[in-house]
Amino acid sequence: MENLRLKAFGPDLLEPCDLAVEAGQTLTLTGPSGSGKSLFLRAIADLDPHRGEAWLDDRACSAFPPPLWRRNVAYLPAESHWWATKVGGQFEDRTADMVEALGVKGDVFDWSVSRLSSGERQRLAVARLLAIEPRVLLLDEPTANLDRDNTAHVEQVIHDYQQAQNTTVIWVSHDPEQRDRLGGRHLRIENHAIAEADS
Repeated sequence: MENLRLKAFGPDLLEPCDLAVEAGQTLTLTGPSGSGKSLFLRAIADLDPHRGEAWLDDRACSAFPPPLWRRNVAYLPAESHWWATKVGGQFEDRTADMVEALGVKGDVFDWSVSRLSSGERQRLAVARLLAIEPRVLLLDEPTANLDRDNTAHVEQVIHDYQQAQNTTVIWVSHDPEQRDRLGGRHLRIENHAIAEADS
């Protein structure tokens, strides 16, 4: 990304950011509440107003039709939305193996969304995102409210997908142990700037 800047009400929320992330690399991002972590991911995904440019390989975001960019550079919010009454209606393809790897029963596609627990919704949102096969994952605390076992399921499924697809992952996490497990580079937002964090 080049000279990427977020616009909020008033002055820029973050100083202009130049950042190169290689294919297959993991980058974890942390920072105080309200510092702009979610807005930063949403700007990369071209979901919120911003300045500057993001790139995928040698092609700029502005050269993509917006739906195609968001399919390749996919954002997973902390709380995902559900638009159909049945779970199966949320998926383009049924990914039963992935769903079971996330610790959710394979017959979940026949369930009503209202039957799902918050943790099941969170894990199914991961499966729904991976089912479209994005090349970049922008993950906004995808395991924040999960217990240890289900956090491990999510981390493993995302790791396996990343290894198979050589996918770049930018993962917001406030858990230092999780950041250690994920490895890769660690960035921190502080004082309106993004910088490499101390190890």
